[in-house]
Formats: sequence, structure tokens, C-alpha cells
Amino acid sequence: MSVLEVKSPFDGKVVGTVKYSTHEEVEAAIDVAHKIFLNKDGWLPKYKRVEILENAMKIMSSQVEELTILCASEGGKPYIDSKVEILRAINGIKIAIETLSVFEGKEIAMGHTNTSTNRLAYTFKEPIGVVAAISAFNHPFNLAVHQVIPAIAAGCPVIIRPASQTPMSAVRLVEILEEAGLPKGWAQAVVCDRKAGELLATSPKTAFLTFIGSGAVGWYLNSKASDGTRVVLEHGGVAPVIVEADADIDDMIPALAKGGFYHAGQVCVSVQRVFVHESICDEVANRLATIASKLIVGDQLDPKTEVGPLINHSEVDRVEEWVNEAATKGGKILTGGKRISNSCYEPTVILNPSDDALVSTKEVFGPVVCVYSYKDLDEAISRANQLDASFQAAIFTKHIDNALKAVKRLNATAVMVNDHTAFRVDWMPFGGAKVSGLGMGGIPHSMNDMSVEKMMVIKSPVL
Repeated sequence: MSVLEVKSPFDGKVVGTVKYSTHEEVEAAIDVAHKIFLNKDGWLPKYKRVEILENAMKIMSSQVEELTILCASEGGKPYIDSKVEILRAINGIKIAIETLSVFEGKEIAMGHTNTSTNRLAYTFKEPIGVVAAISAFNHPFNLAVHQVIPAIAAGCPVIIRPASQTPMSAVRLVEILEEAGLPKGWAQAVVCDRKAGELLATSPKTAFLTFIGSGAVGWYLNSKASDGTRVVLEHGGVAPVIVEADADIDDMIPALAKGGFYHAGQVCVSVQRVFVHESICDEVANRLATIASKLIVGDQLDPKTEVGPLINHSEVDRVEEWVNEAATKGGKILTGGKRISNSCYEPTVILNPSDDALVSTKEVFGPVVCVYSYKDLDEAISRANQLDASFQAAIFTKHIDNALKAVKRLNATAVMVNDHTAFRVDWMPFGGAKVSGLGMGGIPHSMNDMSVEKMMVIKSPVL
């Protein structure tokens, strides 16, 4: 049996091992899941799914500390934030259970035309089929919950392929579900190479593909998916924030810092491009830099750490190159701008980098926030909309008309008013448009997408 060593992104120490599946083993996993789905008499009834999910919540609630350390160790997210991730994951299962109580069809109107008389019709939901979940490294446990739990709640067998840097959380989730009473084969975790992952995503036996990761890989898999496979993709954004002159600066600065430097900026909706009215631009940029300069960077398992390592050394190299390029193109480094080690990079604030710099045009996915000066709101919206990415955006203002104008005109799937771009709760729709993704996540929305509506029409002379 081939084994993959999982290493801490901070110091490279081995934190665990997982089974590494071959191409043939992934194919066998697909066959198992497909066979389970085809046996309709063996489908899990709703009450059984609820029982299993409730048991999983109990198990996870009794192991919060262990799961926090597991999640932090492999992913590099600071201990305090990893604990929040585990608590969110537990609540995510609760949301799925609650959604099942309103997971229903509806009556379809009949009898209002001569051809539809003597008929009664209604719809109900059935599982779509085998769900293939390909996940990302940055929230290893909660992303697994968002992809696996809706499938089980909707009644679908599911196979998750976690990121190779952070596979232990997804493997542990599957183990917990089996401990909670889920029959073997209903949820499987396969850690494998990209070729085997592509097999999982493109197999004709896969009915639904949920992908979280890079746009290049996501769009490629979407193009290769089998006919009839429903696909939802979540990629990254280059989150814009607009700060009007009347913004509450005292309230805003901590929010921008949290949204920009949470998990070292390795979040698809991290605050990255902050457009600030010229009358307050210097004050906002300097105050944000002051907070950033005081953040504690280091070992993710230290409870005092606020910003942990990047996922690997090559990412530190890339962020360093991008920041250096921004400086050569006129950007003023207000704080940071240097690597701390092979694994950590200083929280960095750059004032007015050029619009063609990489930090202005690409998703940094690192602890870098850029601040740009603008003259009027129309200019800020135009600059915010220059990129093809469309995910979450934000505006800070006390003026309701300006807030509504930004909400209407910003290219985004969600616009936060007086909050940072990384805000999320797990029952809301969440996902990108344009190059940022396809379809929406959020546990209730995923459950709906992982289901199909079937309609029954009854004809009777007494109707």
C-alpha cells in the first residue's frame, strides 16, 4: 500500500500519513458508489440520514480540540481560526439536518385547462446520483463538510478527493460518518494524483461534480465532464473594497485587516484591492499598515499566532516576486514586503501599485492588501470592475444611495455594505461568476443541486 506523508507547512515536520490511492483504486471507488446508487431499495431514508448526521455532530463536538489540531497541523491556519473552522463544520451539519425538514417539492397546478382536468400533480426530490467532490487546501475540514455533508443529506453516495497538502481532515470526516452509522461506501475519501482525480470528475458514473480550487483546473474539468453531469465550480476572486469619504474608519480598519490577513490571505474572498477616496486614503492606508505590522506571524499551533505560514515554500517565493514587482512599478510598501522565513511572509500593505501590476490583476492568495486612491465613486466602481473575476465585493459608506449604487453596479455575486469581503455564513449562497466559478455553494443550495425533481401526475375521474 502506498502512503502519503502529510507535512506541516510551517516547519515541514510530518504530522500524519494517509493511504495514497492508485488509478485502479479510484475507479473501484467509483464503481462502489455507483452500485450503491443503482440499488434504490438500499437508499437511506431521511430519518436514517438525520440520525447519522446527528451522531456525527456528537462525535465532532466531543473531539473539537483534536480536530482543531489536526486541521491546523496540515493546513497552516492558526490554531484559534482552525477551532472556529471546526465549530463551523459542526454547525454546517446542523444546517443540513435543518434543511431536510423543509426539503420538499410542491403541487403543480392542474385542472385550469380542459386537457389537464381530472389530474393531480406534485413534485418530490430524489438524489441525483454519485457526487464527486474535489477540494482545496485552505479550509480542509469545513470545505469537506460543505461538499460531503450535503451529498449524504440529499441521499447521494459521495467520493471526495482532498488536496494532497491537506488530506487528513477529509479522511477523518469520512471516518466520523462511518462511526456515526453511515454504511461503508456511502462516503469515500481518495487521495490520489491529478490523473486519477480527473477520472473521478469525468467518469460517466459521476452525476454531480463539486470542485473548489484553481480556475485553470476547474474549467478544464468542466470541459471534460461527461454529458449530463451537473457541475458547480468555486474558484478565486480578486476582492474589491470601496471606501467612501464618509466611512466609519474606526470600525472599518479592524474588519479590513481581518478580511485581508485571515489565514495569511489564502481565502478566495480575501480583501485584496481597497479603493479609498482620496480625502482619507493616506489615513486609511497608514492605519491599516499599523495593524498589519503588529500581527503575530509564526507557528500555526501557537495560540498567540494570528497569521500562519503559506501552504508551501513556492507560494512564499511567488508572493515575494509579486510584491517586488509592485514596488518596481511605483507601489509604496507601507509595511511588510519581506519574507520572514521559507514558510512565512510579512503582512504587507502596498499603497497605489500600478493597475497592471500582478498584485492588481491577479489573486495574490497571500498576506498582501493593496490600497488605491480614487476621486469619485464612479471611478472606483469602474476600476473595481476591470478584472474578469466576480466573487464577493464590499463598500464602506454611511450614504444609502451610494451603497445601493455600488451593490447594483459592482461585478460581484455578493456585495457587503460596511463589512469586509470575506464575510460568510454557511447557509447563504456562496460562489463566483465569470472566471470565478459556476453555480452556487452554501449547504442548502448544494443539497438542492445534488437532487433532482421528479413529478407524479395522477389521473382519476373523481378529481
